[in-house]
Amino acid sequence: MQGDPGVGKTTLGLQFLLEGVRNGETAMYITLSETGDELRAVADSHRWDISAVHIYEQLVGEDSLEEEETTVFYPAEVELGQTIKAMLTEVDRLKPDRVVLDSLSEIRLLAQSTLRYRKQILALKQFFAGRHVTVLFLDDRTSDVNDMQLQSVPHGVVELERYTPLYGAARRRLQLVKVRALNFRDGYHDFSILTGGIVVYPRLIAAEHHREIVELEQVPSGLPNLDEMLGGGVDRGTSTLIMGPAGSGKSALASQYAVAAALRGEKATMFLFEESMSSLFNRSTALGMPLRELVEKGLIDLCQVDPAQLQPGELAHLVRQSVEQNGSRVLVIDSLNGYLNAVPEERFLLLHLHELLSYLGNNRVATLLVFAQHGLIGAAMQSPVDVSYLADCVILLRYFEARGTIRKAISIVKKRSGVHDTAIRDLVLTREGIKVGAPLANFRGVLSGIPQYDDIVKEIRDA
Repeated sequence: MQGDPGVGKTTLGLQFLLEGVRNGETAMYITLSETGDELRAVADSHRWDISAVHIYEQLVGEDSLEEEETTVFYPAEVELGQTIKAMLTEVDRLKPDRVVLDSLSEIRLLAQSTLRYRKQILALKQFFAGRHVTVLFLDDRTSDVNDMQLQSVPHGVVELERYTPLYGAARRRLQLVKVRALNFRDGYHDFSILTGGIVVYPRLIAAEHHREIVELEQVPSGLPNLDEMLGGGVDRGTSTLIMGPAGSGKSALASQYAVAAALRGEKATMFLFEESMSSLFNRSTALGMPLRELVEKGLIDLCQVDPAQLQPGELAHLVRQSVEQNGSRVLVIDSLNGYLNAVPEERFLLLHLHELLSYLGNNRVATLLVFAQHGLIGAAMQSPVDVSYLADCVILLRYFEARGTIRKAISIVKKRSGVHDTAIRDLVLTREGIKVGAPLANFRGVLSGIPQYDDIVKEIRDA
């Protein structure tokens, strides 16, 4: 296992040994660089009891501080032989099932040459394999030369990386370079170091969760006029993108779907990137939605997400938990703008989102995506990235001016799974809830933001 200092190799090594202890195996940690007290401090920070782990401490170079030897050999040559011999003697005495050797960097420094180092690693591999010991070699890659030959020796190679974005917490990821005789999921997988150990978020592959094709099932919103516009409602297993400027009612509309699902007895989950839970509760109460009561009953799960702390693969992990463990049938992501900030590059956002939506569709989850556009009215409306082609249904919200007031309009741009109404309707947020009005038949140019009222034009003409 290779990785730069501080990436989590020691934590993962201890976690590997503790899992062996839980399985009734004998575990041994061989440390050539850190002291036993330092290892116990790491364990204490994770609230681990490692008393059942046998720690063999042999700090390289410690003897040279106590006495000076006179010999025709280089001191490193003598010390390498003594270090390896003492270590293997202890292994033969203890007969462990799992071993962590920390670290190969010390052996590399003592070997002094690439050839001698490789021969020593080959000898260690044969020694442990002959005794049926599963061993985890740790390498902190402090050498100036990246010796790729080392990766050809062990049966498997795991690389751990740590990188820091321009803003936010450091992010960690790992990849399996090779695992002999096993089919493994290659590519990068994000992971976090939490209290209690390392949590890995395997890269989501939607094709692995394919389900049989079933008949479409409509998911009503609880707003009759909106369901009429959608041909009965959004369909189960599809994704719906709610687009519009700030304050146009996107989050309120997404919350309406979650509340309607909960009132039917279905489980719903909402991931909040920008809005706080208190703000969401206050807004929902002002619109007459019993969101707080449904959350307290456990019918709606709220998950507050900090984009600066989120690993790119962590959201997919949380989504899988909500679907597979909590049984969510309706899922809201509010908003994709926050998700965009959590993913370092735009093309990665689209790839992540494609796999995520495919997975949710295969699991017959109705997904609501909130996406805020830049600008307020007309041609000034812009999107930071085009995600509309990924969604199965697109609901468009707009402001427009009419008779000295600012009003809101709602329309259905597309729906892949069936027919939909093409009319533009009035949208009003009231204390009694969300109201979708009749088609704005007398207006022309509503989406431009400054429409014309046909009856007024006719009156001017007649005059």
